[in-house]
Amino acid sequence: MVSTWGSSPRPVGSQLAVNDLDEFAGSVSGGCVEGDVIEQCRRIMGDGGASILEYQVADERAWEVGLTCGGTVVILVNTFTDVTALQTLHQCQRQRQTAALLIHCQNGQQATITASTLGASLPAGSPDLVQVQERLTTGTSGLLSAPGGQWCCRVFQPPFRLVVVGAVHISQALVPMAQLAGLDVTLVDPRTAFANSARFPDAEIVTDWPDRYFERRPPDAATAVVLLSHDPKIDDPALIAALGSPAPYVGALGSRKTHARRLARLAEAGIASAELARIHAPIGLDLGGRKPADIAIAILAEIVSVRSGSADGL
Repeated sequence: MVSTWGSSPRPVGSQLAVNDLDEFAGSVSGGCVEGDVIEQCRRIMGDGGASILEYQVADERAWEVGLTCGGTVVILVNTFTDVTALQTLHQCQRQRQTAALLIHCQNGQQATITASTLGASLPAGSPDLVQVQERLTTGTSGLLSAPGGQWCCRVFQPPFRLVVVGAVHISQALVPMAQLAGLDVTLVDPRTAFANSARFPDAEIVTDWPDRYFERRPPDAATAVVLLSHDPKIDDPALIAALGSPAPYVGALGSRKTHARRLARLAEAGIASAELARIHAPIGLDLGGRKPADIAIAILAEIVSVRSGSADGL
């Protein structure tokens, strides 16, 4: 998806991949035009190159393929066989670096761009450095104009990261929910009786003190930190480390009385009041539920709200 106007169920940058076995993954329209796009992908795999598809609500073809929700969507269809480019993008994801894939909208020429290779890796006839740099900085995908024609700039940012401190019952609900929501989740707890694969079968588990873990992997501006152990020996050092980072969300479990005592301890440890005010406590949006899964939903909802810039979340 390279451009939209009006109502669109999927944002610019959404992708759909189709292979020569007719298997597909992803979505560019939430189902509205998927069938037609898949047919066009089959054609491109045979012909090579690239093609631009445009579906409008006023277009008879759009109604035929199911775009009845209104608006216009513009989709770039191209072949992708460059394994090296995929490896570069995957490496950037692991290293939490932003990367961009430039695709020429007519001939399908491709180039992978990172902040460190920006000046040297732009192909001839591609958008200028300033345009691509702006896309990398803002993390926005879309179409760019250049002397050699239009290019799609698909920006790949590292996934939003969630560090859960405390392998407790709420964590058992929160971790899989957050993974399903696309977050890169790490569970940290020094207690191996709590933090183990039997209780968290699909989680990345770190059995260490959270402040030591944060020394190795400090939270960045795309990290949420959730403190659930309810043990000051574990939570307080983690809070101090998290509040010294640019993490946009820091939340801690506990009642208002528990949080008041926590604030007093942290203030005595020298944490400024402005930093203490960043702590979301009691943690989570007030949805009224008290079961572990209810609390996990409330926590995840608050994280998503803050990440998306919702006024209620902030």
